[in-house]
Amino acid sequence: MNNLHERRVAMISGANRGIGRTISEYLQSTGWCVSAGVRDPGALKASSTLHTHAFDASAGGEGAWVSSTITAFGQIDAVIANAGIMIPKSILEIEDDEMDAMLSVNLKSPIRLVRAAWPHLKECGTGRVIVVASLSGKRVKSADSGPYAITKHAVVALAHSIKRTGWNDGIRATAICPGFVATDMARSITSREEAEMTQPADLARMVGMVLDLPNTANVAELAVSCSEEDLY
Repeated sequence: MNNLHERRVAMISGANRGIGRTISEYLQSTGWCVSAGVRDPGALKASSTLHTHAFDASAGGEGAWVSSTITAFGQIDAVIANAGIMIPKSILEIEDDEMDAMLSVNLKSPIRLVRAAWPHLKECGTGRVIVVASLSGKRVKSADSGPYAITKHAVVALAHSIKRTGWNDGIRATAICPGFVATDMARSITSREEAEMTQPADLARMVGMVLDLPNTANVAELAVSCSEEDLY
């Protein structure tokens, strides 16, 4: 059984850029090995601490990525489901295929990924799952964010479901729920200055903190806001 002071391996989806890439770089700087599931593996330089695998959250392939990770590193200690998409439309405007696309990437892919990695998370005794949700998983900010919020509310519920299912096997789960983060996604939906948004590096440090906590200190949800919120 591993402990929190040995070399550990994390799988991170959506690690090509933004939050996922920043988390990957931060974890490697603190001694982790990372298996990055990315659409373009050539965009990242593999190393002794970084394994890349071609992965599209909308297309499946989670099992193959888990197998690739085990071949590269021999273990999986954490899964960080970061890949996500947003289609800013109200429930009256959203098309079925658009809703299905968000559900596929934001919810169904993390479920498949955790299920595929489960035996390895269980084996290590301190398995960790972090799902990058959103403050939209805690409230509905606008009509156009409604369908997206539906998927992110489900992602928060997924974290609690993982915790309930894996508690006796040492598996802990956390839903990290940020508001606006200085990424391409945020820049496409707000005119807010980047300096006024949460920085990816700040989220990366929060992820590192959560991953380092013992089994007796599980953070179920972590809401992160860059401005005054109705709820937070």
